[in-house]
Amino acid sequence: MIIYYTDGSASPNPGPGGFSVIKNNEPLILGGEPSGAHTTNIRMEGFAIMAALKDANGEPCQIYTDSEFWINVITKWSLNWEAKGWKKSGGPIMNLDIVQEVCPLYRQSQAELIWVRGHNNDPGNELADHWANEARKQWLARKV
Repeated sequence: MIIYYTDGSASPNPGPGGFSVIKNNEPLILGGEPSGAHTTNIRMEGFAIMAALKDANGEPCQIYTDSEFWINVITKWSLNWEAKGWKKSGGPIMNLDIVQEVCPLYRQSQAELIWVRGHNNDPGNELADHWANEARKQWLARKV
């Protein structure tokens, strides 16, 4: 079983952002907003989960994240949004570009999404947080 921890960072929020994917306790993927624009913590969290799903490539895995938001989007809310033509009551679906890419990846995977409380001394989550911040700093360094 592959074990991933994912995290995203934006500071300020919105602002420069980065994300990380930790695989078996080692940093595997660092990234940021593909357009290079300022971004949000939520977007970075979504990209991190998507990167882990792509790396797993259908293999059984557990993805630990401190984003209850993305777990709910992927496992619950998106099902209704998709059935309604990618619409929801109350306004537009935020981060629809990520939602429409990550949800099919998850549905075709053998992944289990597991919530972990952030900043609560979980070693994998702390490692993912550290590397998400490093990814954000790398983004800032490219902008100088």
